[in-house]
Amino acid sequence: MRTYKLLSDGRRQISAFHLPGDIFGLVNSGEHRFTAEAIVNTTVRLIKRHSRDAFAVSDPVVAASLLTMTTSNLQHAENHILLLGRKNSMERVAAFLVEMDKRMALTTVLSLPMLRRDIADYLGLTIETVSRALSRLHGAGVLNFDGTNRREIKILDRVRLQGFSRICDRQWRREPRLG
Repeated sequence: MRTYKLLSDGRRQISAFHLPGDIFGLVNSGEHRFTAEAIVNTTVRLIKRHSRDAFAVSDPVVAASLLTMTTSNLQHAENHILLLGRKNSMERVAAFLVEMDKRMALTTVLSLPMLRRDIADYLGLTIETVSRALSRLHGAGVLNFDGTNRREIKILDRVRLQGFSRICDRQWRREPRLG
């Protein structure tokens, strides 16, 4: 699933990708702020707010799980804001691949269910910029493409990929930005 918001000028900002087992869409108000859309065949289980709240009140384990999930979603949103605001295009693409690699089951091939357009809308980039960054990572020997659709990615060097995603972080510690 992807959750997104359409901006007034017609652009789309994807706020998150939700993988099997993820819980999303928790709201405190009467309306959802983001649209959720399946990007592959998906089964969704809907839990009404009053049922969720009743479970949380009657079961401390459920309440603790909801709090953990909520803080985890908040941490993801904070990291996404930093990614969009302070990282260059290469760092964004590398950070995205690191995130997906951590969230998906450890396998030899990272099978991305989303299209390049989705990745671009999540990272605040153009499709061309995402493709160039992936090509650069491929050329640097960090990843390889499996299959014909280039959505199956074999990460050859996780340490270097992590390094590409942290370039900006290291620069911030050494040299504070002015202005």
